[in-house]
Amino acid sequence: MKKILFLILILVIQSCQSQTKKSDDMNFEVKKTDAEWKAKLSDEEYRVLREKGTERAFTGEYWDYFEKGKYVCAACGNKLFTSDTKFDSHCGWPSFDQAIKGSVIYKEDLSFGMVRTEVMCAKCGSHLGHVFDDGPRETTGKRFCTNSVSIKFIPEK
Repeated sequence: MKKILFLILILVIQSCQSQTKKSDDMNFEVKKTDAEWKAKLSDEEYRVLREKGTERAFTGEYWDYFEKGKYVCAACGNKLFTSDTKFDSHCGWPSFDQAIKGSVIYKEDLSFGMVRTEVMCAKCGSHLGHVFDDGPRETTGKRFCTNSVSIKFIPEK
């Protein structure tokens, strides 16, 4: 009887694990081990990009930065946003009304008792932030609320 219960328990655990798809399990072009990401990224970049953390509002490098250029993933260099889509949302994080087509993927985020849409880099799976429906109505109506530490700015030449 104990063997049967143990077998059932193992099957239930495996079933639950197979239904939970982590970003590490997805098929991304850029794949690194945790050790490789830790060697490449600063502690804060690793916490936000790989552990889905959030930087404090009004502390990031780009929350009030409006130069011409593009923003790329801090982990892999994938082009994500252009400065033409950036706007001042007064929320304390860089905000964009759209991402470059095909540059990001979306995942339901039920953490902290909220229902949100997580935005991740389509090339490496790094966490960028979340997208909300409270952006400028005259454009897309979207607000890509992005952690400064998850992006790098490349100035227009």
